[in-house]
Amino acid sequence: MFISLRNSLKAKKKAMIFVVAVCGIIATSSNASAQLRDNLNLPDRDSKLYHLGIALIYNNSHFQASAHPTFLGQDSIMSVNPLNTGGFGLAGMHTLRLSDHLEFRIVFPQLMFSYKNLEYNTMNTTTGAKSTSVKRVESILLGFPTHLKFMSDRIENFRFYMFGGVNYQYDLASNASSRKAQDLVKLKPYDFSIEGGVGFQFYFPVFILTPEIKFSDGLINVHSRDPNLINSSVIDKLNSRMIVFSLIFEG
Repeated sequence: MFISLRNSLKAKKKAMIFVVAVCGIIATSSNASAQLRDNLNLPDRDSKLYHLGIALIYNNSHFQASAHPTFLGQDSIMSVNPLNTGGFGLAGMHTLRLSDHLEFRIVFPQLMFSYKNLEYNTMNTTTGAKSTSVKRVESILLGFPTHLKFMSDRIENFRFYMFGGVNYQYDLASNASSRKAQDLVKLKPYDFSIEGGVGFQFYFPVFILTPEIKFSDGLINVHSRDPNLINSSVIDKLNSRMIVFSLIFEG
């Protein structure tokens, strides 16, 4: 099968379990501390027009791939399977308060190191021997996400929100113009994606800690196909898929 969805589903399940576990630990700690206090942490914080934050990011990403007609006309590459691969990053958070339950957020700068590997199952047409190799596709993504956040009421030192938006990314490590190797899978330098997710704000005495999970789906075919490169010629489209887990620190 050319397109593998199993790894994507497993990654999403693991991400949800991880974020629920982290939130549970933080919530237990926050509630225990709240019982010892008579007032709210940072009581005036939600009335501020603008606040700044920083995010530590872990991402798990892969390609959604589709086969080119050339794939059916050759007999050396049997299948190409996208693999889920982890990465990391940093981001600055700029949030503008629109109302008690609505905020507009710009994430800049956002720099992420992302890896979207491809597994090739091949067969030697002379001997019939089968082999498997992994093509490592690296990206250094400079992103500019913009989100609209829908906030719940504050419950003591806890708040929940959902958000959606778009993200323009530029790949600083793009190899679309490279001509060095015959096993390259060339990528275009730009991508545009839609994003959505949830976050959980925990108010502490001097800062707010927010675990956040986000799902991002690329709308642009980032594959720069080269019919002269064997690994690239059998692929038609590559669309980015990413799960992002962030720990956000805000004042």
